[in-house]
Amino acid sequence: MDRRSFLKRLLGLLVIGAAGAGGWAWWRGRESGAPTSVALPSSQPVPASFPSSTPQAAEATEPIFSFFIFSDTHINPDLPKYTEHLHQAIKDTLDFKEGKVEAIVITGDVTDYGRDRDYKEFLSIIGNYKLPPLMANMGNHDYYSIHFTADGKWSSETAPNGKKDADSRERFMKVFNYEKPYNDFWINGCHIIMLSQEAYIQERPEVGEGAWYSDEQLEWLKEKLKKHADGSPAFVMIHQPLPAIGQDGGSHRLIRAKAFREILKPYKNVFVFSGHTHRDFRFVEDHYVKETFHWFHNSSVARVNNRQYQEVAAKSSQGMYVEVFADRVRVRGREFSDRSWIKGADWTVKLV
Repeated sequence: MDRRSFLKRLLGLLVIGAAGAGGWAWWRGRESGAPTSVALPSSQPVPASFPSSTPQAAEATEPIFSFFIFSDTHINPDLPKYTEHLHQAIKDTLDFKEGKVEAIVITGDVTDYGRDRDYKEFLSIIGNYKLPPLMANMGNHDYYSIHFTADGKWSSETAPNGKKDADSRERFMKVFNYEKPYNDFWINGCHIIMLSQEAYIQERPEVGEGAWYSDEQLEWLKEKLKKHADGSPAFVMIHQPLPAIGQDGGSHRLIRAKAFREILKPYKNVFVFSGHTHRDFRFVEDHYVKETFHWFHNSSVARVNNRQYQEVAAKSSQGMYVEVFADRVRVRGREFSDRSWIKGADWTVKLV
């Protein structure tokens, strides 16, 4: 396919992708006050056409798909700073002049405690804006409602305080209109796969703060990735980071990591994004790790930490901007508080 034909086809795919995503997101229940749930982009595959690894005559100049990744928003009506940080990040994306913003992805810990009041605050925030498609997965904090007693007091010693992990999953799925805690979406022919922690300490005390994925979810991931046997890129979102290669994880890690890595191994252009650690892009190394896939560690919208997990600055709030081209993927770190790019947090990965 020559360059003119490819661009013509790409333009058609962009139109299809925008229609499949429903254009700009709208919020159910808006007409009666605060929204009650998030409208979903399309889950129907409409793959873009990515060239093979044959050298191209010229580098692609226009991205097929561009999106922001937020992580660890930790919304809690008792912590107004976190609410302000999410407002700040959203306003930056909506005022963004340096490229398109065709989706916003939140990689876990959407809320601080996973309570109804936390999700109500989250929906109240996003209800103020006309947003592009928004999707999320669950983090460990989204299960924390079991640490609260019936009268709303924190009591981890008596957890689960008569509550169930299933209740946390149901709240999350209701807000995001998922049938399961995990889901996948196609926008502009690009595939975003949202994996979610499926249990916490009420159901599986041994997981601690780790991410446990069921056989069903891992089999689902295996099936979804078959769409990428042609080498087209896949964007896989997790919350907790991976342990060292060859190991399964424990608390604060992806637990069934060996199985996860094995599933990704046959595919040459998989991009994995994690959160959880809140790591500052400016002072912490290894935000990009090359394995058989490309793994990026995000920071946090709510609170940015140094290596000692201490907050670096009360105003700091960070995320990632991803641009998908026909021949490469570019990932950049963004400081939302002053709308700046973070020096050193800029990676370009050629598709192979």
